[in-house]
Amino acid sequence: MPEMLALQDLSVNYGPVAALKGIDLSLQEGEAVALLGANGAGKSTTLRTVSGIVRPRQGSVRYRGKDIGRLDPGVIVGLGVAHCPEGRRVFAGMTVLENLKLGASRRGDEAGVRQDIGRMEELFPVLGERRQQRAGTLSGGEQQMLAIARALMSSPRLLLLDEPSLGLAPLLVETIFETLAELKRAGVTLLLVEQNARVALELVDRALVLRTGNVVASGSSAELKRDPQVVEAYLGGGR
Repeated sequence: MPEMLALQDLSVNYGPVAALKGIDLSLQEGEAVALLGANGAGKSTTLRTVSGIVRPRQGSVRYRGKDIGRLDPGVIVGLGVAHCPEGRRVFAGMTVLENLKLGASRRGDEAGVRQDIGRMEELFPVLGERRQQRAGTLSGGEQQMLAIARALMSSPRLLLLDEPSLGLAPLLVETIFETLAELKRAGVTLLLVEQNARVALELVDRALVLRTGNVVASGSSAELKRDPQVVEAYLGGGR
């Protein structure tokens, strides 16, 4: 498979604090990879660096062979990278439909945008039912669905997802991850940050475990499920 994303010797600082310390990561087209670890491990920083929100201090971010490490976020979106951030961050005063259209704001194919709105409403039927409802009045699970759908409206090749299950009831977590599995089957490449390691490892092909900005373990989902340290730290309680 062609390489979709390659991070090499990537280091990121927030002022004097080192958030990432020379990590390497590669992601093949059509693959799903999870970043696991405790809060503050550098997982969200990795996604923010890929999407251009944070600039690397050292190292490179290559997307489909192109160095994007210092491009503006809008340019990176235009190349096919969509970032669904932690905390949903929908535009509360806008309708569901307006949020979806905003996700496609850099596209010029009106017919394709209309078609993709229909596809999002098929993927998340509740969004079709609530298309004229203000996003701020949706439930937490519905807002998460909208955030993912809005990211998908940019027609990404690579989807970055930061804590999609955060704060959701178990039944809604199951629904969200069933949808992500459907996207994976459709060929969307996924880089996922998720505290719920158990459900993440059911979805992804591989995972990396980060601790204080370093990769401390990596392997296939099956390998990490059998790793005693991973089991004790992340799978023992299911959360």
